[in-house]
Amino acid sequence: MSRIYIFDTTLRDGEQSPGCSMTTSEKLEMADALVALGVDVLEAGFPIASEGDFEAVDAVSRRFPWVQVCALARACTLDVERAAKSLEKAKRPRIHTFIATSDIHLQYKLRKSRQQVLDDAVAAVSLARNYTDDVEFSAEDATRTDPAYLEQVSLAVVDAGARTVNLPDTVGFSVPDEYGELIARIVKVLGDRAIVSVHCHDDLGLAVANSLAAIRAGAKQIECTINGIGERAGNAALEEVVMAIKTRHDRLPFETGIHAEKIFPASQLLTRFITFGPQPNKAIVGENAFAHEAGIHQDGYLKNPATYEIMSPASVGVPESRIVLGKHSGRHALKKRAEDLGYQLSPADLEEVYTRFTQMADNKKGLRNEEIAVLVEEVVGRGAVTAK
Repeated sequence: MSRIYIFDTTLRDGEQSPGCSMTTSEKLEMADALVALGVDVLEAGFPIASEGDFEAVDAVSRRFPWVQVCALARACTLDVERAAKSLEKAKRPRIHTFIATSDIHLQYKLRKSRQQVLDDAVAAVSLARNYTDDVEFSAEDATRTDPAYLEQVSLAVVDAGARTVNLPDTVGFSVPDEYGELIARIVKVLGDRAIVSVHCHDDLGLAVANSLAAIRAGAKQIECTINGIGERAGNAALEEVVMAIKTRHDRLPFETGIHAEKIFPASQLLTRFITFGPQPNKAIVGENAFAHEAGIHQDGYLKNPATYEIMSPASVGVPESRIVLGKHSGRHALKKRAEDLGYQLSPADLEEVYTRFTQMADNKKGLRNEEIAVLVEEVVGRGAVTAK
């Protein structure tokens, strides 16, 4: 079975997005959760960006000497040396250097020729190898890069000593079949000389789909973040990638080292540190991910949770499923809630309670337990209700 490495960049790409800045102490606490989660590589920051980022990489390296800690650096001497300095206390340091390779970035951002970018990439990898054997190179905007040139760059950086070549969909431009073809092409070119990694952004909502297409095409590392935070629309969400592999093992015959039951606690911790949490309908970790309101769904779920839940809440660390009683709910769920509150209803009483319940629910976003209890007692009277 093929092992997929999970490269977590919550503390770097995730943290550098609007509303997601974290202090060094918060990064350390988040790193605790990520280490417990079982990520393979922990990208702790971009040391040249600020003193705080440098301190965070250094602090994470000191706190977790057994962990593979990574620091980001542009393909230039100052960045690489700063990254190396921040990793001095790491026992398993990785320097991750990058430069854009697409013509649009070369022309408008870098104002460099293809040969100049190739030379810069090779020089940065060579310099990084003076500090660590574990060097990763990223071809920024790989999916809008001429594939022949991308092959040339990939081969050159591996010749210079890179052990991992990352092909990011930096602006979320690619679609799964196209991305899979590109990954397969570079995997074939590099053979077993280096691991091919992917880093997908979610501008078209395809980051996870592209990442999964990539591992089916031969990539061995996925770069992702908790809750999918990151630049613009965010990154591939770690929880979605991992649970897709775990749940659809029949179609995705891979394994990761992630302890899935620790996913939700990590998501909740991150939410405490940044200015927003996942949207309620976010897969795996959203408030509604294991909530049921529609009557048909509630009836099926109460008979057998597997009718509407393809994974158990406990498998990702969510305390329990929720039955939400609103205007779409059915009699089965209402009867079960009344029983949970200590009441047994006859069929006739249930019908009356249900009629009044739907009338109330039409004008509310949902009924609380106290409201349901009052409704039951109004319909049948306290004396007629049998408490458990």
